[in-house]
Amino acid sequence: MTKKITVEQALVSPRALAGGGDPAWITVPLHRAGGWSHGHDPLQPRVLLSSPDQRMLLRLEPAPDDLMWWSVHHPRTATGPAWSAAFGARTPVEIIAGFTDALIQPHAAQAGSAPYAPLAERGWTPLRHVSGFASPDSLTKIDQAPHKSSAGWVVTTLEQRNGPPPLWRARFSGHTPPYLVAGFTRALADPSPLARNPLHLPSAVVRSRITRHEVPADEVARALEQRVQQLTVASEPAAGTTPQAPRVPPPHRRTR
Repeated sequence: MTKKITVEQALVSPRALAGGGDPAWITVPLHRAGGWSHGHDPLQPRVLLSSPDQRMLLRLEPAPDDLMWWSVHHPRTATGPAWSAAFGARTPVEIIAGFTDALIQPHAAQAGSAPYAPLAERGWTPLRHVSGFASPDSLTKIDQAPHKSSAGWVVTTLEQRNGPPPLWRARFSGHTPPYLVAGFTRALADPSPLARNPLHLPSAVVRSRITRHEVPADEVARALEQRVQQLTVASEPAAGTTPQAPRVPPPHRRTR
């Protein structure tokens, strides 16, 4: 009997301290399940994805001097103002995916559109004097800018209380649809740990809880493909609606 090949994974909790992870966790589902298109510029270390209606643009542009590597922009339209969202390099991709998955599945996501509701449900504490919440360990907080000129949500995660510069930040402009912010906060408040390569854990790991375990290598390799399939099925039009043309992009064979 052939012995299964296993690999070691580190399960990191709280998930806000897990580090960035594999960008493909976001970009591949947007492309394959959401129909977002991309150009081809192999000489640039960046990713640009456009929504099917060509209105939204996701940009991933690694820049050592810029704290915000991820950004999503939606222009002003006849029915609504412009909005944008940005995420730091060390924001876990699984948490950003709460936002981008809601872009693919807007009707399902809008069922729970209150940004702070997922946090209150998970025992986060309301901030004093401002509109916002803090995580149980006080390392992550989200608040809403009080001034109309800068209204929006800001999420900050520290490596330690009252410590050095933030581990990561996320910003949502004031006109960002609340259900998209709620998708992010729901993923942020999720108590389940995130899996990471034990050899590439961030420095903040010293303040997190780590559990190491062995998992089948093929299970790790299939994780992204399974995620794409689940989102594709969930994003299919309901019975009685006009289906979109099928998307048949080439398979992506990247492991997390």
